Amino acid sequence: MFSPQERLVAQLAGIKELSGLSLRALARQAGLSSSSLSRYLTGQLVPPWEAVVALCRAVGRDPRPLRAVWAEASRAGAAPAPRRNDLPGDLFDFTGREAESALVEELLRTAAAVAIDGMAGVGKTSLAVHVAHRLAATYPDGGLYLDLHGFTPGQEPLDAQTALGRLLAALEVTHPPAGVAERAALWRSELSRRRVLVVLDNAVDAEQVRPLLPGAGKSAVLVTSRHRLVSLDGVPPVSLEPLTDDDAAHLFGRAAGLTPTEGDAVGQVLAQCGGLPLALRMAGARLRHRPGWTVAVLAERLRDAANRFDSVFGMSLRQLDAVQRRVFRLLGVLPGADFDAAAAGALTDLPPGRVGAALDELVDAHLVQEPSPGRYRMHDLIRQYAADLAADEEPQADAAVRRVLRHYLTLAVTYEQTLPSPHRPRPAPGDPAKAMAWFDLEYANLVACFDAALRLGVDEVAADLPQAMRVWFFRHRGTDDHVRLLDGAAAAAARLGRDQQRAALLADLGYARAAAGRLTEALSAYESAEQSGPDDDTAAALALRIGFARRDLGDLEAAQAHFRRARELFEKLGRRAGQSQALAFDGWVTLHLGRGGEAVELARASVALADGPAQITGLVTLGLALAPDDPAESLRTLHNALRLAEQHDLQHNQALCHNYLGVALRIMGSPEEALEHHRRAFELLEPLAEVQMEIDFLHSYAETCRAAGRHDEALALLDRTIELAGELGRPYDEKRARAARDLVLAAR
Repeated sequence: MFSPQERLVAQLAGIKELSGLSLRALARQAGLSSSSLSRYLTGQLVPPWEAVVALCRAVGRDPRPLRAVWAEASRAGAAPAPRRNDLPGDLFDFTGREAESALVEELLRTAAAVAIDGMAGVGKTSLAVHVAHRLAATYPDGGLYLDLHGFTPGQEPLDAQTALGRLLAALEVTHPPAGVAERAALWRSELSRRRVLVVLDNAVDAEQVRPLLPGAGKSAVLVTSRHRLVSLDGVPPVSLEPLTDDDAAHLFGRAAGLTPTEGDAVGQVLAQCGGLPLALRMAGARLRHRPGWTVAVLAERLRDAANRFDSVFGMSLRQLDAVQRRVFRLLGVLPGADFDAAAAGALTDLPPGRVGAALDELVDAHLVQEPSPGRYRMHDLIRQYAADLAADEEPQADAAVRRVLRHYLTLAVTYEQTLPSPHRPRPAPGDPAKAMAWFDLEYANLVACFDAALRLGVDEVAADLPQAMRVWFFRHRGTDDHVRLLDGAAAAAARLGRDQQRAALLADLGYARAAAGRLTEALSAYESAEQSGPDDDTAAALALRIGFARRDLGDLEAAQAHFRRARELFEKLGRRAGQSQALAFDGWVTLHLGRGGEAVELARASVALADGPAQITGLVTLGLALAPDDPAESLRTLHNALRLAEQHDLQHNQALCHNYLGVALRIMGSPEEALEHHRRAFELLEPLAEVQMEIDFLHSYAETCRAAGRHDEALALLDRTIELAGELGRPYDEKRARAARDLVLAAR
């Protein structure tokens, strides 16, 4: 008995079969993202009815007969993922703004984005977060929050590329494409299939925001900025003024824990606070902590400091003791956006009990916010005030920052050692899921610490931190931050005279550039690493990676020489898995150099040296080499490789196996069966953003389409290959695709 969801998947698979299109082509024709369509076809997600209708229309089919099975599947559903919610908590004392809240909500019914602007401290973020919480039911797929740092002291505004990378990561897209335009298109595509409300806080200008806006669909974005973003077409502005006297008095009273009756004195306090919610809360907290004071006393104290706009900040500080004031000042120079008590303890060199008590007092005084339990942050205005005080009164501020850098580095090293990786067969005891969650949570702070280490000349931290993030970056490789951090770390290692560490960092830098599709740049980094005196482990890995780069650049003889050098080095080290990999790729190159018999022997030797999933590359090479002369063994071998990849949940390898099953079946004269494997390869490849694999698979897929007489589809695939190779500066791939395109045109 099939479940409702299985019946729906079968119907959708029938539509795909009827279309005769690849997953990407069908998704494009139906106006869906290919990653979404892949989830629908594999039963990971029940599609919205609109997506079912779009798919049916793409193949000229009436969707109405599917309504009943779709409704039943929707009721049963796949196990729903928990609602993503990155929003800071709503303020318990949110006051006023009824008209503005209603206007924002009304605009969101017709506009995909709304921009809230106003002066610093006027309550833009509070309003955006308040509205986002009120509309949670309207956006059941989640609420996302990203601080764009447009006006954050000590930090550069997030560029669009980085912002898109972090937003896509929040939607579990871990390998976004490199370019801003491609990331923006993927972001719009991902939003189009969800109902998500995104708060983009603290934007510096319209150019920063424009690539982050949604397209079609039912998701929406709320932007806050100190500037009015009038050049954002289709994004209506809502400008905030300071609170009216009535609302200001009400908020002040709630913050003070009383209903003020001293009219003149209250008016004087309100005048000093300028109707700014941040200042009103701080003044109220000051009064609440001084039960012997009257409102008139508070007003007098504020007047005494009236030569500064931030007089309320100074008043709030004066309620604190010396230790608490020092904690506040140092928080102004803390790298990163948010922090926990442990980071504050490292910064201030205080024991946990004392720093925890100080943070509690700062939260009570509204000098520090606690948006979620145990996580703290400062409003930009207050952070700047604290940083200014630190510059005047904390001569050891840089030493405090250095303690924080070493604190984060120590934690990163500790967590990284619990993560399994190819270079660590026995991880340290610990929970890998907890370690990855820590890196996810602290990622922005780790990047900020790296930048601070460069600024302060703490080369030990700058050199070591990216290596401590190595496993996390392996899962997010090729990103802009990854490349930038490794480049800076290699330079820091050079300044420290650590040649072997520099070589290892340059090897990782080359790998990151190769993952982003920049083979020439990758090769340059690898060659610099070779010249830096690498240790034996790094030298062996480098030889293998240079072989990959040379192979992908079309220089097969040079690639073969490096694969054979890698085998020698791995053999010297006693690394059977490394030897197996070198033999497998040597066999692959040898096959493409036209020496099939020799390739078979190399591939068999590779398989014999390895166990389990380490055999996959050798099995794929062997299966491909056997295809012309022994079809039965070829298919058995390739299916064995696929089985290993599936057993160990290795999605890259599953895609590889399906692609070369397609190639083998084409060689055997079964192009239609081959096409199914190519399509499955692209379904698996879709969320991985592996540029080199995509180029290889496009070429293989196009060749099979040509063999099947599907000339138009082959041309479309080759055009995409030419476009991608041109963008990445890959003349070999472009030349190969153009030659294949000429063959297709000649056969039409």
